[in-house]
Amino acid sequence: MKIWTIGYEGATQAEVIAVLSAAKIETLIDIRAVPLSRRPGFSKNVLAAGLKEAGIGYLLLKALGTPPEGREAARKGRHDILERVYDGQLELPEAMVQSAQMLEEATLHRSALLCFERDPKGCHRSILIDRVAPDAEVVDLFT
Repeated sequence: MKIWTIGYEGATQAEVIAVLSAAKIETLIDIRAVPLSRRPGFSKNVLAAGLKEAGIGYLLLKALGTPPEGREAARKGRHDILERVYDGQLELPEAMVQSAQMLEEATLHRSALLCFERDPKGCHRSILIDRVAPDAEVVDLFT
């Protein structure tokens, strides 16, 4: 299985969509707990509309997002706390169901995981893949 990832930190919606299109991504899987953004173009409905216009599907899996304590740890560069908090999130029944949905979608379509952080090493998307798809080939996309 191959899974792409992308963060929109410092990017415009047009830049992100251009990178996704160049990688031939068919589905963008939004794994933000709060699919709203102060960055224009990245709140759920506006993002989904822009992706649709580009021929890219949109799937929101909020249960795979990071709880507030984990987001705070990520902002402070405390990856150890982020991992602990996120591991707890992944044990929740809804997160288990949505992990399976993510894997199914990534098996059926070229899919990219979306979150805010530009650097995947500081983001929960890397932890997610490590935990639920450890054998996946990961391609990190950058704008």
